[in-house]
Amino acid sequence: MTVHFIGAGPGAPDLITVRGRDLVSRCPVCLYAGSLVPRDIVDFAPKGARIVDTARLTLDEIAAEFEAAHAAGKDVARLHSGDLSVWSALGEQLRRLDGLGIPYTITPGVPAFAAASAALGRELTLPEVAQSLILTRMSGRASSMPPGETLEAFGRTGATLAVHLSVHALERVVAEAAPHYGLDCPVAVVYRASWPDERVLLGTLADIAAKVAEAPIERTALILIGRVLGASEFRDSALYDASYRRRYRGGEGG
Repeated sequence: MTVHFIGAGPGAPDLITVRGRDLVSRCPVCLYAGSLVPRDIVDFAPKGARIVDTARLTLDEIAAEFEAAHAAGKDVARLHSGDLSVWSALGEQLRRLDGLGIPYTITPGVPAFAAASAALGRELTLPEVAQSLILTRMSGRASSMPPGETLEAFGRTGATLAVHLSVHALERVVAEAAPHYGLDCPVAVVYRASWPDERVLLGTLADIAAKVAEAPIERTALILIGRVLGASEFRDSALYDASYRRRYRGGEGG
């Protein structure tokens, strides 16, 4: 018996990986975060599978589901939205399973920032504009940020920012980012990227809060900040430059 943690992707059912879909299709128990994972993905589960929406469950109750499945010798598909590497509550579940001696696997998924980038039709790194993407969030009721992990600190780098779980604090995001990026810096707020009701609001640090106030978004939105969102005059990558010598085009070792 194994618990298979699966990144279900940003929302669209066909954005789950093939591996993830195949695991769901053969597990007789399926636990999913129903507030963020669409039911259509759970429909991949086999007929008669035990389906449990964990949105209202405590960690102890989820662990009890793992234990019951383990006692019955039944594999579990544990679905979380996006990718499991960030803000997935994976760590404490793995700690419980380690303590119980229950084996598990982890299957990555398409992260929200990738779906948002696709919705915008934008690359989040561009030559000599930004070559780093910082995934972060604001302090909130559920979890505070460690000292030093602030938008002020990240803003000094000039990197593209992907601010998760923070649309409720958009005015604070703007106030902390503006001194480093400038009020004219492009911003995008992408709500439920890849879902049927996806919405994209474009603006700058000067006006994005007002635009969101006109069309309120309370949750499940990603804030992207950076010059890459509006850049058109940037140097071509060396990757496909005819003068750039590399092994696959007659360079050293080619």
